[in-house]
Amino acid sequence: MKNHIVSAFRLTLVMLVVTGIYLAIVYGGSKILPNKGNGEVIFDKGQKFYVNIGQEFKSEKYFHGRPSSVNYNAAGSGGSNKGPSNKEYLEIVQKRIDTLKMDNPEMDNTKVPVELVTASGSGLDPDISVEGALYQAKRIAKVRNLSEEQVRNLISTQTEKPLLGLFGPSKVNVLTLNIALDQLK
Repeated sequence: MKNHIVSAFRLTLVMLVVTGIYLAIVYGGSKILPNKGNGEVIFDKGQKFYVNIGQEFKSEKYFHGRPSSVNYNAAGSGGSNKGPSNKEYLEIVQKRIDTLKMDNPEMDNTKVPVELVTASGSGLDPDISVEGALYQAKRIAKVRNLSEEQVRNLISTQTEKPLLGLFGPSKVNVLTLNIALDQLK
């Protein structure tokens, strides 16, 4: 019995050291990042926004991001846990497709970008694909009395390229895109 207790105590000490070293590496590594491991904050019109948390934009004069299964509540991130064969989930996605096509009638025959009708695993994804932004460009141009070229150029300037040109897709942060859109005139 004494042998087991001593072995368990040694294993506990070893695991404390290993996990402590791991935590120190992760924490130290985060401090060399541009934001020092904190969320990126933007202040616009006296309000504070976190760039890395999805925001809800309902107005037709703004780009819309991914739908959220948690109503954009950062305190309770999570997905719906419904798979692509779930009947209820398919109905929800079809309603989103219908709404998106109704909001963007000039894009009726264009393929709908998947991220505009499906929520991410966290429900808080702040980014959409370049295709998702371009899908909404005609609506934005029409509502804001801008040329479509101006809106496309804005999307291009707000596009984040893949890390080192290799890792991940090009993406557009919806919050920063909408703030830049407000500053266009």
